[in-house]
Amino acid sequence: MTFISDHVRSCGTLIGLAIGDALGAPLEGLPAPRKRVTDMLPGGRHPRTKGEVTDDTLQALAVAASLATCRRFDPDDMMARFVAAYRGNPQWFGPTSSAVFDLVREGVPVQQAATIAHERLGASRSNGSVMRGFPVGVFFTPASVEVMSIACSRLTHYDMVAAHCSVWLNTMTSAMCRGSSRDDAYRIASARCRNDEVSTMLSNYKNYPPDPSLDALLCAHAALFCFMNAASFEDAVISAVNLGGDADTVGACCGALAGACWGMGAIPERWLRDLEGYSGILSMAHELALVAEI
Repeated sequence: MTFISDHVRSCGTLIGLAIGDALGAPLEGLPAPRKRVTDMLPGGRHPRTKGEVTDDTLQALAVAASLATCRRFDPDDMMARFVAAYRGNPQWFGPTSSAVFDLVREGVPVQQAATIAHERLGASRSNGSVMRGFPVGVFFTPASVEVMSIACSRLTHYDMVAAHCSVWLNTMTSAMCRGSSRDDAYRIASARCRNDEVSTMLSNYKNYPPDPSLDALLCAHAALFCFMNAASFEDAVISAVNLGGDADTVGACCGALAGACWGMGAIPERWLRDLEGYSGILSMAHELALVAEI
């Protein structure tokens, strides 16, 4: 495999994630809309302006910035960037990540915070670590993406199902950014999955209806289902966000996969014009691509 030299797929990954996030945000927590949403809208249960992103993008940008700056996975640096983003907009963050970031702010060591949060909450199988992990796929090759995806996920989510959902989607991203087709990337991820529960659902994604849930596996499945059944970037993301439910996160995950597959040129111009912080996200994507493993 060779990394795509003009970065169209790597940049498409991060921009695609942000597009799916912004499109889905007004639909978050609501039933599937009666009228199909195809453009950026304001509003929602947590009112946002048209094209505004949420913590899905903020956390993904933190991962990307840490990898681009450190040129490796540095848990302390990455956590510091997460906490900084959390302090700016704590209302957008889910309960698992919020609990971890609060513990770190109180002085709990980074290596212990996720375990303590998991014990206090009684679970950590939510999708927060899946949605943000795609820069790991851009940066690391398929040979090393599994270990790094698990390490990144477990900064906040102790649950291994969440970790292996991230591994699956990041493996596909890594392969597609390095020239693999959608089907080949899917086969690579399926062959390398080492979690039986994740493998059962994602290797047989056609057999399950998509459920836009906060659960890491159901969310990953919904995003994968919409992506694998789509004919284009636009088709994939519209299908994902119109499921309702955790629409911003399913949209972000599906958008990242679609961007890695079809590249920047496939993203509709109207969505790029409306996306909050587009130039900064694109600049970050280029920085990450420049130092990514070949």
